[in-house]
Amino acid sequence: MWDAHACLPLDVKTPISLLDNYIAGDVDYVCVNVGMDMNSIAHIMRVIASFRAKIAAHPDKYMQIECFDDLAIAKSKGLLGVGFDLEGSVMLQDMPEMIPVFAKLGVTQIHFAYNRNNSVAGGCHDTDIPLTDLGREMVKATNAGGMIMDCSHTGRQSSLDIMKVSTKPVVFSHANPKVLGGHERCVDDEQIKACADTGGVIGICGFQRFIKSPNAPEVPDMIRHIDYAVKLVGIDHVGIGLDTMPSVPGTDDFPDGIDRAYYWPAHRGYGPGAGGAAVFDPKKLPALADALIVEGYTPDDVDKIMGENFLRVAKECWTV
Repeated sequence: MWDAHACLPLDVKTPISLLDNYIAGDVDYVCVNVGMDMNSIAHIMRVIASFRAKIAAHPDKYMQIECFDDLAIAKSKGLLGVGFDLEGSVMLQDMPEMIPVFAKLGVTQIHFAYNRNNSVAGGCHDTDIPLTDLGREMVKATNAGGMIMDCSHTGRQSSLDIMKVSTKPVVFSHANPKVLGGHERCVDDEQIKACADTGGVIGICGFQRFIKSPNAPEVPDMIRHIDYAVKLVGIDHVGIGLDTMPSVPGTDDFPDGIDRAYYWPAHRGYGPGAGGAAVFDPKKLPALADALIVEGYTPDDVDKIMGENFLRVAKECWTV
């Protein structure tokens, strides 16, 4: 059971016990965000240090995943494997050499733009631009550095360019088919097909705004998006990336002086009163697996959707 993207508050005060929701959902591996384009390197380093220390302090429940073989070790011990991801590339400081540095700190996955354009790639809530020359070097560094190349939050043209440049599978770790979700953060059929053509996986996101459900997403909402993606690109290219976002009083992802509305623009459906921010509960993932069987998926199909497809990608991308 693999959740390709989850968020915890990016704060040293964040309790690592928030990960227990994944344990309760029989999850074997979860990839946790540790920084976005608006976060400074100092902020991100503090978060990584804090999360790593808290994971290590509970060896009875969690295991930091440092390489592919660690996944089997964590599974055999009944531990929740935890990896990290970065949402954006500003923290790379225009240096491809930063990729292996973050990889050594446990970052296993990265996408290059968080909603807005930067020097590397275009964001999904900005002018649609191609991948830059620097971006092409960054893709090569990501392939060589043992990270999964992700295109979530990335602009359409940049995502298509990334998938042309990459020599390893590319994923949308947490995204939804635009034909169903409708939102600008969703991805269209051409993007999904291009992802599958690399051998990659689209992780169906459980975020209400992007899954387009009137209430907190439930099993039928997830199945609707899974069915569409499976029919479009096949069973080998669909997985789960819930994008859970628990809140903790007294914590804040945004540094002082950063305009939230820039990254989460109100005219794109964000901000106070916008609604749609509920997320599918990871504790319901076993129910989702059972429901897929009822819907006619074979046990092997369900295994692929719930984790084995992303496991395959990890084996290809993390092996350097």
